[in-house]
Amino acid sequence: MWRALAFLALLALAAFGAVWIADRPGTVTVVWNGYQIGTSLAVALVGVIAAAIVLGLLWAIVRGVIGLPDALVRGSAERRRAKGFSALSRGMVAVGSGDPLAARRYAGDAERLLGPEPLTLLLKAQAAQISGDRDAAESAFQRMVDDPETRVLGLRGLFVEARRREDETAARAYAVEAARLAPSVTWANEAVLEAHSADGDWASALEAVERRSSLGLIDKATARRQRAVLLTAIAGEREAGEPELAAERVLQAVKLAPDLVPAACIAGRLLGRRGDLRKAAKVVEAAWKANPHPDLATVYLGLRTGDSVRDRLARAETLAKLSSWDPESRLAVAQAALDARDYGRAREALKPLLADRPTVRSSLMMAAIEEAEHGAASGQAREWLSRAARAPRDPVWIADGIASDTWAPVSPITGRLDAFAWREPPNTLAPSVPAVEPEEPEAPQHVLVPAGPKPLAPLPTIMPTGNTPPAPGADAVSAGMAAAAAPVSGERAVRRIG
Repeated sequence: MWRALAFLALLALAAFGAVWIADRPGTVTVVWNGYQIGTSLAVALVGVIAAAIVLGLLWAIVRGVIGLPDALVRGSAERRRAKGFSALSRGMVAVGSGDPLAARRYAGDAERLLGPEPLTLLLKAQAAQISGDRDAAESAFQRMVDDPETRVLGLRGLFVEARRREDETAARAYAVEAARLAPSVTWANEAVLEAHSADGDWASALEAVERRSSLGLIDKATARRQRAVLLTAIAGEREAGEPELAAERVLQAVKLAPDLVPAACIAGRLLGRRGDLRKAAKVVEAAWKANPHPDLATVYLGLRTGDSVRDRLARAETLAKLSSWDPESRLAVAQAALDARDYGRAREALKPLLADRPTVRSSLMMAAIEEAEHGAASGQAREWLSRAARAPRDPVWIADGIASDTWAPVSPITGRLDAFAWREPPNTLAPSVPAVEPEEPEAPQHVLVPAGPKPLAPLPTIMPTGNTPPAPGADAVSAGMAAAAAPVSGERAVRRIG
């Protein structure tokens, strides 16, 4: 549309110029080398325009002849580059589809046609990786490191290769260097944080979290949670030797994550030792509402060292009301009632937990109640101990397939921060043993012998708490409870589940 309007405007302007010149005739005279040439103005203008066109054509021909070699070279380079990028594209497809032979062939073609381009080196490294040639992959990544434009990418590749050969020292060095060169690189910051956490260098880990948060690599909620976990780790290490510093750190953690159970437990203990019982109870109650946990119940019931067993029972019932009688609340009330020798109240608290598949802790608690009330020879106690050996397992701290009796700030497998979660382990049967052939050769058949359930992981022994003497028969039931809970291979604080 606009082009048509512009063409019409130019045509109108040319027509107007022609009419204007026709209305004003004149003569143009050229004198050169003794000759005089005279013509009209219109003819002179047409001659000038024709001469300009001829000169332009001659100049274009001369330029084409002069630039012909460069044009031929440039065309050859462009065709070579096009072939190189085609080989690069096909090589990437081969890497994605897992074809090592094609990937290496196209990587060689791309390097021959394009030279040491960043993408060419990357394709060569990836082709070596899927071919299992680690030395060639590391060589390609090292060449990337030597180029300032691809240094961070090369460090990433060397980091991955170091992790594969389990060289954590080299992997950490590559991650630190990448984080220094490019502070916003996510993988390098995560690796540095994991390294500091694995070393127990909580101060440096806190700095890493602050840096990641300031760069926007993690959201605010995740940053607050990670800060709380690291502050709790510091408080846990300083609780015995430097209680004031530990209290300062753990209160910061509780402020950042009120539902973090280990932080609330440490804060409750430290505040209780100070005598600030009201604040300690408030911290534990807030965590209990969000996440009822046996450690919180232990801290809450023991805030006042001089409390009687009846006072502890009343405090346990307070926890039960706060959590709407969560199963953990019922276990806490049952334990407190057992300490107070109120066996009817203990049974009443446990009754809803026994209606459908009681867990190990519920079964062991009932065994303790029966033996405390009726003696070591009680048949009911032995029955509950037997049921505990086959009962579903209770929640434990689990991280990366590892179950632990105690919380830790990082995973013992991957070093990941805040990896432990309080949840139920899988209650599965062990796989069947290999097939067993019968003795009769004339009738061969395979009979699968089903294996029994896996031995239960060790659980904390449920014992009366407080300053009162244990209930009658407590030693015997403790031994039975430990025998029912202990695995065949012996007790371990940390164990793999599945």
